[in-house]
Amino acid sequence: MIAALVIFILTYILMLSFQNIRPWVALGAALAMLVLGYMGIFEMDIISALKSVDYNVLIMIASTMGTVTLFIESRMPGRLAEILMTKVPNVKWAVVALSLFAGVVSAFVDNVATVLMVVPVALAISKKLNFSPVAMIIAIAVSSNLQGAATLVGDTTSILLGGFADMNFMEFFWMDGKPGIFWGVELGALASAFVIIFLFRDKTEPVSCRIETEVEDYFPSILMVGTVVLLIAASFIPEPDGGLLLSLYNMRSGLVCLALCLIGIVRACLREKSPNPLKRVMAEMDYQTLLLLFGLFIVIEGIRSAGVIDMIASLFYKLGGNNPFVLYTAIVVASVILSAFIDNIPYVATMLPVIQSLAMMMNGGAGADPNVFYFGLLTGATLGGNLTPVGASANITAIGILRKNGETVTTNDFLRIGVPFTISAVVCGYVFIWLFWGV
Repeated sequence: MIAALVIFILTYILMLSFQNIRPWVALGAALAMLVLGYMGIFEMDIISALKSVDYNVLIMIASTMGTVTLFIESRMPGRLAEILMTKVPNVKWAVVALSLFAGVVSAFVDNVATVLMVVPVALAISKKLNFSPVAMIIAIAVSSNLQGAATLVGDTTSILLGGFADMNFMEFFWMDGKPGIFWGVELGALASAFVIIFLFRDKTEPVSCRIETEVEDYFPSILMVGTVVLLIAASFIPEPDGGLLLSLYNMRSGLVCLALCLIGIVRACLREKSPNPLKRVMAEMDYQTLLLLFGLFIVIEGIRSAGVIDMIASLFYKLGGNNPFVLYTAIVVASVILSAFIDNIPYVATMLPVIQSLAMMMNGGAGADPNVFYFGLLTGATLGGNLTPVGASANITAIGILRKNGETVTTNDFLRIGVPFTISAVVCGYVFIWLFWGV
């Protein structure tokens, strides 16, 4: 156990210290776990390691990235944002509208992609009205990061939870006769909207915007809607008894996303009579995240086999005793604090099996429903990333765009928006989830 724990801790230290090589750190740690397994320190071989990888999650993430690339190229997001701008009277409501728009899009599209879609509109508005876009773009970034937890396809962390807990698309909205995490996130979004209104209360300059962006292709938009519709439909497919059908059933979400992505790519290549669309999709693919997750799945299987996950679960259990409210609170608070400084993807991937083990210890070993803890983890880890400029990829991307446009972004600039935004959203989500799932 000690050797596996040391490798695990070193993996996190190295990923924090050398973020540019995080995938290679994770893959190196996975290899180290395999070596320990073959040395007989714990039971693990190449077959069990490869079986521990959630290929459904990886295919789903990669395929969604491809469809989003086509969606952005179609210029539909820019047109939607411009239409939205024609409906608002001044800068204050423009910020609120753009933030809410980014949030809605981010519930179905990767957070970074959402920022890349919406930020250019904010920059154009700020140039026309001659004011700094810093605060507006920070508000857009934190709003997109918030809504990533709302649906199964909104963020990598949501996809991880869905795959691990076998939750389908609809169960993020309604599960076991109770409202799902979607409604807790939306309640947080509503509360944070009032925060944005208050912070931008003095921005009363009138907004004038024309619908100028021409959509080049409507088909990627159909693919985006089709992805959501088919994921919903796939969630109603009954589980087969076994064999090949069961394997396909367990991969259904990834296969849906893959099929629509391939349809979009093939059609785009036929339209252009060249393989360039495929090249662009492949070039925009976030291989680092995919490799990072591949390696982490194996690392987590290693620490599970070595008994580390059960040990961590025991520590949480000792902290809260047999009190689910204390444990739930500890998970949410720890997730918010840690996700403010570390990437929430490896954190959530690590904590999911810990929480599963923790729930099994409850009630004197009889076990308890883990969903309240799963939702608490996702709420804290996803929303907590808004607490600092480095807590989420969307924040880092937004700040990078601002700096490329000659804007200076200080930590105080971010904290002024990020802290009240995060606190209001987390508190609402925290209370909502406990009231419906914990009591």
